[in-house]
Amino acid sequence: MSTCAGACHNKTAVQVKEDMKKMVQIPIFRPRTVAAKHTRLFGVSLFELQEKGLVEDGVPLVVQTMVEHLRKHALQQEGLFRVNGNVRAVETLKQQLESGEDVDLLSQSDTSTVASLLKQYLRELPEGLVSSTVQQALIQHYQECGDDGSWSDFKNLLQQLPDIHLSLLCYLCHFLTLVENNHKDNRMTALNLATVFGPSVFQ
Repeated sequence: MSTCAGACHNKTAVQVKEDMKKMVQIPIFRPRTVAAKHTRLFGVSLFELQEKGLVEDGVPLVVQTMVEHLRKHALQQEGLFRVNGNVRAVETLKQQLESGEDVDLLSQSDTSTVASLLKQYLRELPEGLVSSTVQQALIQHYQECGDDGSWSDFKNLLQQLPDIHLSLLCYLCHFLTLVENNHKDNRMTALNLATVFGPSVFQ
């Protein structure tokens, strides 16, 4: 019995060893980790976004997302654009938008965060929204003509901007006009808005 048991034990041990060899030789297939889709939206030129199909009607989709949210939910908010959002919350929202997440701004962010991120977007545009060449021409024209300068003259100077820059500028001005129309509630007069957005638009 003991001999039989020993033989069985040895046979089992040999079989286990053989099975172990086979297991070691079999390649282990692990599912690939799919990298999260990440597309830079901030700090890149408007032309690059356009080439990637991330611009609609001359306006970056990310800007439309933020502006439309503010238009619907923040026009009456006192201190809009003057009260900064939490730095960490702003960075988190930026990363979510660039990662392609389906972000619900209403439930996931407050209006101050969205407003701060919009300003940041404009600040990080390479060479600014209004180029230095056009900016200098506008300044020179104002110095020469002052308040007597006609709007058509300024308009002609702005039309020297690339179409996509001009489209975004017009879109932004239209939105800021809506903000100013509600200045009795939000306290953001044209002067206050110029103070806030001037450094971001003219760099």
